[in-house]
Amino acid sequence: MYLEHYGLKEPPFKITPHTEFFYAGANRGATLEALIYAVVHGEGLVKVTGEVGAGKTMLCRVLMEKLPATIDTVYLANPSLSREEILLAIADDLKLELDGARSTVLIRLLQDALIERFAAGRQVVVLIDEAHAMPPESLEEIRLLSNLEHGHHKLLQLVLFGQPELDTKLAVPEMRQLRERITHSFELAPLMRTDIKEYLSFRMRTAGYRGPDIFSASAIKLISAESEGLTRRINILADKSLLAAYATGKHEVTDSQARAAIKDSQFRPARWKRGQPYLAGIALLGLGLGLGLAIPQVGHRSPVTAPHSTAKPERPAPSVQPTTTVAPTTPAAAPTTPTSAVHPAPLQTAATTPDVVSTRLTAGTELLGTANAGEFAIQLILADRDNEKALTRFLEQAARSVPLDRLYIYPTQANGRHHYGVMLGLYPDQQSAMQALKQLPGELLSHRPLLRTVGGIRKEVGEKISIAANR
Repeated sequence: MYLEHYGLKEPPFKITPHTEFFYAGANRGATLEALIYAVVHGEGLVKVTGEVGAGKTMLCRVLMEKLPATIDTVYLANPSLSREEILLAIADDLKLELDGARSTVLIRLLQDALIERFAAGRQVVVLIDEAHAMPPESLEEIRLLSNLEHGHHKLLQLVLFGQPELDTKLAVPEMRQLRERITHSFELAPLMRTDIKEYLSFRMRTAGYRGPDIFSASAIKLISAESEGLTRRINILADKSLLAAYATGKHEVTDSQARAAIKDSQFRPARWKRGQPYLAGIALLGLGLGLGLAIPQVGHRSPVTAPHSTAKPERPAPSVQPTTTVAPTTPAAAPTTPTSAVHPAPLQTAATTPDVVSTRLTAGTELLGTANAGEFAIQLILADRDNEKALTRFLEQAARSVPLDRLYIYPTQANGRHHYGVMLGLYPDQQSAMQALKQLPGELLSHRPLLRTVGGIRKEVGEKISIAANR
């Protein structure tokens, strides 16, 4: 209805998953990359949790598109299937001839088919959406399927997508065998205000918008607070805000339209007394054009917290863009190599080093040019390249806990914007990098660091890094 008004080719804030609108900022892109790695390298059982409307289904759909062509995907959208129905659904997707086979025979047929595909160089991954709603007996069947092996290789990869209730369900003693088979756990945390600004701009421009940013800072602040960072709520509020602005002939979404959208959405009890004219405009416009504005409502929930932890208040937005932790759930072990050690004693800080950003950027470029592609680093943050003061402050903070000469900066892009990545490293393997990550102090862990390979960073920065190894 407002597409021509804003020069859009399609609605920018549909709540149904549309993979072209996948936002790779915050922890989304990093989680996708880690999921692809886990599936391709046969990591067995993987779990992804997030609040209602956090974007789990979108992530699942994008994962299906991004996996290599040698991987066959089985998508189970109905979590209420019985044990036998799960087997039948997988077998049906793999086009197996069943002829009314019983469960025991069905498992053998499935294993034979998986071995045949493995011999042909193919893998099979089962993606289970809404896994928190699975009955215990079906989860037990998932555990048994995770045991299917050929030699030293897993024949079936399984990825569970679910709400935080999945962690509660897996925490009971009866589920410990399944819980211990989960090699990686990822969390889709709510977007923060700085992420939401980028998210709104990204969705608008993906839909064809080419003008200046439409959402004012005050509107973004209101949408951020009301949505609690959940992408589905953001989409609903942004769509209604655009409609309210269109109804009054405006091109910018201000706090007035945002308040009207908030009141109409009723995610929480009504608190706003302003914005009534805009609500009336939305209603009259809808009646005049025969458009219903009924949009599914989402019950109030607090932001998602990490598995097996108590809920904490939402963390205020830092001055640099955070990343999210992408790490296995295996217990941390003491470091075994000198390279994985993180020194807690205060060392030289950025304040005592002249032009620290330029110095560490040069060091990062040289490091990425000579290091092995399989080595690991800990990506601490992505920082806006135009805010060098904030980056310098972060380096000063980090240098109180880790050696400054082990902090490296590299240029990159995220959602069309230039950033600097700050990494700590290098580490010879994933285990030593994970040990070092778990030993980071709380002020660095609060930025949600993640593990990256040198090869992955090189692909990301592309021509910006001269690979000295190829000289």
